[in-house]
Amino acid sequence: MEGNGTEKISIVVPVYNAAAYLGETVEMVKRQTLTDWELILVDDHSADESYRISEELARQDGRIVLLEQEAGQKGAAHARNLGIRRAAGRYLAFLDADDIWKADKLEKQLAFLKEKDAAFSFTAYEFGDEDAVGTGKIVRVPETLTYKKALSRTVIFTSTVLFDLTKIKKELLYMPDIKSEDTAAWWQILRAGYTAYGLNENLVIYRRPKKSLSSNKAVALSRIWNLYRKQEKMSVLQSVWYFCFWAFRATLRRI
Repeated sequence: MEGNGTEKISIVVPVYNAAAYLGETVEMVKRQTLTDWELILVDDHSADESYRISEELARQDGRIVLLEQEAGQKGAAHARNLGIRRAAGRYLAFLDADDIWKADKLEKQLAFLKEKDAAFSFTAYEFGDEDAVGTGKIVRVPETLTYKKALSRTVIFTSTVLFDLTKIKKELLYMPDIKSEDTAAWWQILRAGYTAYGLNENLVIYRRPKKSLSSNKAVALSRIWNLYRKQEKMSVLQSVWYFCFWAFRATLRRI
């Protein structure tokens, strides 16, 4: 299996026009109670000052690595995959540039991953407003999640995951170049026989700008349906079955 045997956590952050958040994001990682990490910023040809800011942040702290997509903007999936390939730590975490981690997120989740002797873990999280102020709506997570259970719920949020690269190959973590690439990635990992372990403690705030695509219900419905039909190659009947359960749980999660 891959991984270099150290305790270091590689944190992959896709960056696209994130100048307004980058300083806060990096400071938040620096405040983590666990300090053995590398922060991999992957700029996707931002049109704002993101690259310049990332360069300066990398100069200030040797644990910060700056990468740039080749040949123009390619999207979050390609950015994360580039970061995965570069990752040098034993563990891998994803963080979106506008989300918030509690200061003990990495420490608590790493201890949990070791306790469960697991390859894949995720945590509870809280919806936040445009300023990342928690709304009080917390998404609780199950103790374990298998492939079939995951098909009927999108409870794994990207900024909450942590992987042990000595137990799971990097190639299995690469995200496909489709809409809702993160959900598709979790499914492909679980389909391979892994179980995801849920730490039911709120350690992340999911910032939700008013105009975010994820807030568009029609877009979300279309994306999940396409995942069933095109990514998972399910029949119409199977897709309808899982889609109904998914829609019910998605509604409960947001009320």
